Amino acid sequence: MTGFDRIAEANGDDECRAWLRKVIDAKDEIVAFVDHHLDGGGTGEFDGYLKGSFNLCLHVRFGHGRQSALIRFAKPGHTTWRAEKTANEVRFMEYLSQHTTIPVPRVHHWGLTEDSPQKLGPFIVMDFDDQEDVILDPNIDTTTLDTIYDQLADYLLQLSQIDFPSIGSISKDSASNAWSVTGRPLTYNMNELATATGYPADQFPTGPFDHASDYFGSLANQHIIHLQTQRNIADDAEDARKKFIARHRFRELIPKHCIDDTGPFKVFCDDLQPSNMLVDPHTLRITAVLDFEFTNVMPAQFTYDPPWWLVLLGPDMWLERYSMADFVSLYKPRMEQFLQALERVEAKRTLAHKRLEEPHLSARMRDSWESGRFWFNYAARKSMDIDAVYWNTLHEDGTEEELLDNETRVEMEAFVKTKMEQLETYREECAERFS
Repeated sequence: MTGFDRIAEANGDDECRAWLRKVIDAKDEIVAFVDHHLDGGGTGEFDGYLKGSFNLCLHVRFGHGRQSALIRFAKPGHTTWRAEKTANEVRFMEYLSQHTTIPVPRVHHWGLTEDSPQKLGPFIVMDFDDQEDVILDPNIDTTTLDTIYDQLADYLLQLSQIDFPSIGSISKDSASNAWSVTGRPLTYNMNELATATGYPADQFPTGPFDHASDYFGSLANQHIIHLQTQRNIADDAEDARKKFIARHRFRELIPKHCIDDTGPFKVFCDDLQPSNMLVDPHTLRITAVLDFEFTNVMPAQFTYDPPWWLVLLGPDMWLERYSMADFVSLYKPRMEQFLQALERVEAKRTLAHKRLEEPHLSARMRDSWESGRFWFNYAARKSMDIDAVYWNTLHEDGTEEELLDNETRVEMEAFVKTKMEQLETYREECAERFS
């Protein structure tokens, strides 16, 4: 896994800390703002902060047994496109609440910086669900895990049955109330690159995509630009060569692994995992699914992957800390258990005479894993992890000379020289900044 640019990360942290001081100073005004929009009659009281990677929430509690609320702000320094991220999330929350049974928190009010207290930034005011996080202990018993998996399988099945003709973010036409893809896909990976690597923010996509292959080509470009622009992406010359090969070879794998090029395309959330869900500890019923901020309409094959989070840590973390064999030995039994849950959900829908696509989602997920498409899709979405994933799962036998043509090998050596010069300058700046 590629480490962040410490200087870019520190700059973001500095910006965020300065903003956090403003939030703390404006705490009472923020609570009054929430109270006003929820007709609290002055009963709203501050009940603590909830901090996430990209957001800060203030919990506002009301008297008389009323549902408490959160106001959530996207954090500057940790989020590059705060307005776009917030608007996209609110729209997907509305869409999913209308078209699925996924328990999405109710949004009472939202707005952009100019609408916020002290102009602190884009915000969402939503219900607060006072339940426990879904924590899937590695030693969890099978019955409990089946109860959770059955619900998650149902959610993923519902998402897999929603079709759009383009890839990107959605909005609703105010006249017809029809939903359509109108904006670019804004992803977790884009935000990570923009905030923590020095990636130029103006080099990302600007609009929707009509073909999956075009989108994968755009992702391949992101991987290359990241390779060129993060000064500390490689620790030494050999590391630089391996990353150069991995990212150039990834583009050549697109024709092999890209399916359903012209759609239909599916709703996909980069961060849909148990850590972003709340559960009733007594019934094990999932009561809320949170954090739809990087949800988009995406190539259908992303939806057809078995969930990457089944062993809690992402595959990249397993590859970095352990080995492919370790990951597979733990992942495959969990995947099989999840797919059995999905098959139970599919069987119930069949008995209820509800429409199911053919092949069934469970069969598509098995095919994704067995064909290796799972790994291609994961690498496509993860610029920080593509190199480890490529060399452990996607690389086919061949020497450097066999993998690259003469022109590209010459380009690689020039790249390595530039990268080592960048690394030296970066280390000097770090020594000065952090000494």
